[in-house]
Amino acid sequence: MEKICHKGKYYKWEVLLLLWMAYLLNQGDRQVFNTVLPAIRDSLGLTDTSIGLIATIFNLSFAIAVPVGGWLGDRFSRKWVTTLSVLFFSFSTMFTGLATSFLALVVLRSVATGGGEALFGPSNYSILAQYHTDTRARAMSIHQTAYYIGVILAGWLAGVIADSLGWQYSFLLFGGVGIIWGILMLIRLEDRPVPAGNTASGNMRPSFFNGIKAVFACPTALTMTLGFSGLIFVITGFMTWVPAYLQEEFGQSQAAAGFNSMFWTYVAAFAGVLVAGTLSDRLAVRNKKYRMYLQALGLACGAVFLFFMGSKTSLAMLYVCFAGWGFFRAFFDANTYSVLYDVTPERLHALCGSVMGMTGFAIGALAPVILGAIKQRVGSLEGVFPILAIIWIACSVMMLAVARLSYQRDHDRIYKPIDSNTDNSK
Repeated sequence: MEKICHKGKYYKWEVLLLLWMAYLLNQGDRQVFNTVLPAIRDSLGLTDTSIGLIATIFNLSFAIAVPVGGWLGDRFSRKWVTTLSVLFFSFSTMFTGLATSFLALVVLRSVATGGGEALFGPSNYSILAQYHTDTRARAMSIHQTAYYIGVILAGWLAGVIADSLGWQYSFLLFGGVGIIWGILMLIRLEDRPVPAGNTASGNMRPSFFNGIKAVFACPTALTMTLGFSGLIFVITGFMTWVPAYLQEEFGQSQAAAGFNSMFWTYVAAFAGVLVAGTLSDRLAVRNKKYRMYLQALGLACGAVFLFFMGSKTSLAMLYVCFAGWGFFRAFFDANTYSVLYDVTPERLHALCGSVMGMTGFAIGALAPVILGAIKQRVGSLEGVFPILAIIWIACSVMMLAVARLSYQRDHDRIYKPIDSNTDNSK
């Protein structure tokens, strides 16, 4: 049974609230820049390529800092790592509103904000898991809703603020709210004491290189990582440039573009996660490789909607494409860590997740600058969508082949002795 914290049996739900809001700010903050991107470009006299480069350096900084966040969370107070991350990226966001040059945006937005946000994740999930043992699945599901709500809310609210006051105030106000919430976390959030006997000495812990070996030496884990990289590349490019696409091609305001670019996608993704998660668990009873089949299906179907986004179509049909793309991308999201954990040792799961995240965001980081350069050359984003679709189709075919040829073998290499013992005991 789950032990009750000295603050009371309901404190674990206060922890969930504190971390839920912090996660909303963490995810929503990224969408602020994407919503006001055209205004920043025009105000500072930048090009589409340079704006894309700012987003690319942001994601590279994020990829580099993710393993650092995991290292800090394993060795220091997770409360302080999480809270200081919120305060750091919020201060950086606020000062981004004062930037007057490309270099200032790179330093404040790309490096400081991107690196600060990356430190948040590992300790955030660890604290949540420590407090919620008997209620972990429910807590994790509630926590995930902060992502969907964050990008929708930030996309709309940042546009409203920018339309009324100027793009600078979007950063100032979002950063200010984050600072206030970070101070509240300092006061209310506590590390959960580790029970005696559960600690391990530093030299007993596996290194990051163990995680790299576990991922890159396993065909299924490596393919999962490459598929995840293709997913992040397309999502990063979509989230960076689609708000600008709605403003420039359909004449929408910053508020309308920020809302519509995210709302239809993530409402559909919310439904898609529920469908895919339920379907995946049922199919995995028959054979666990069906999880990767569902991911391949999601990428292939999502690619169809990406193709149609690039055609001359009505705004209503574009929203349908956004929703269809969001629904099927969730088939990948729902199975990402389940697939990775199926074929990697349990003691290395956190490290393998860090390797996958670092690789995915490092490759995905190239999307904004590549798409920005294409847009600057051809004058429109319409030709970009088919390129993104082809990337997803290639990833889909690769994952389908590896799921069929290697998944069961890679799973049995890790878990068959356990499964056999379990079967013999029945």
